[in-house]
Amino acid sequence: MNTKSIIVTIAAAGLFWAGCSSNEENKETEKKAATVEAPAAPTTFALAKGAMHTELKVPSELTAYREVDIYAKVNSYVKSLGVDVGSEVKQGQVLATLEAPELVQQLASSMSKYKAQQAIYEQSNATYERIIDASKTPGTISKNDVDIASAKRNSDLAQMQSAKADYEANRTITQYLTIRAPFDGVISARNVNLGAYIGPAGKGSELPIFTLQEQRHLRLVVEIPEAYKGFIKLNDVVKFSVKAFPDQVFSAKIARRAGVMDKTLRSEHIELDVLNNDLKLSPGMVAEAVIGLDADANAFVVPKHAVVNSTEGVFMIEDSANIAKRVPVRIGRATDSLAEVFGASLKENAHYVAKGSEEIKNGASIGH
Repeated sequence: MNTKSIIVTIAAAGLFWAGCSSNEENKETEKKAATVEAPAAPTTFALAKGAMHTELKVPSELTAYREVDIYAKVNSYVKSLGVDVGSEVKQGQVLATLEAPELVQQLASSMSKYKAQQAIYEQSNATYERIIDASKTPGTISKNDVDIASAKRNSDLAQMQSAKADYEANRTITQYLTIRAPFDGVISARNVNLGAYIGPAGKGSELPIFTLQEQRHLRLVVEIPEAYKGFIKLNDVVKFSVKAFPDQVFSAKIARRAGVMDKTLRSEHIELDVLNNDLKLSPGMVAEAVIGLDADANAFVVPKHAVVNSTEGVFMIEDSANIAKRVPVRIGRATDSLAEVFGASLKENAHYVAKGSEEIKNGASIGH
């Protein structure tokens, strides 16, 4: 056998074995394909109403329950300061005393006028009484003299009362030279020193003498988005935390709510009363409020994956006698595993696919 014949024989043998191997692989593939099971039928559940608890985390702010900027009532100079920043004061406590020499002079002048008018009135009143006594004897005093004396007495009385009112007004103004705390609190700002010229806002002082805050009682201010308005009730307990104490959780009750939506934020303003007797918290702190949202069992609660959100709409798939039927729904609150759904076509106790998919078309068979 020559070399050419040997090469032809080897090539023919290779082709034979390659064909055998290919036939065996095809048979193996067909065997595996035959053993693949049909797709499992989708899992379904019965639709039912239920209550779902969720939590809303929103940024909030602590503010003083009461806060006031204290200005001088009259133009004056600071005579003494009884408190400073951080001073805790009681209602009625003297914070500062002022001096205004011209006001003292006005008070003295008005008091002198009042005393003078009082003396004039006493004299005219005495004259009137003597004339009345004399007129009791017929023919001694004419009726015209009695009328003149009465008119003089009444005129002097009116002038005395006017002088007294002017004196009382000046005395009241001088009382403004003593600055007192309108309520219990802490001085959070002081903007003047001894001898400073001060006056009413915009008339001698751009800044207040003091800023007083009530810090043992705070407000937690929260803006609730419109979608959650229906879940908020007065006296609900809200938990919150602040960056200054990250390992501590505080709590307070909802005390006030605006009842209307803010036109810019579309949210409702609510306030919580926070007791702060240890002064641990401070006005101006930013807090994170965690509000529990509970509702009555009047909504359908379903597995979250049962709701399909696609370009064709938001829907669930009803198992209607093993035939798929897409039902439009609206989604309410949701957690990692559950969701509230609403829709006019939803049927209580009907069965729906627990894990919906866009691939399940209307009218498709749902095998069981």
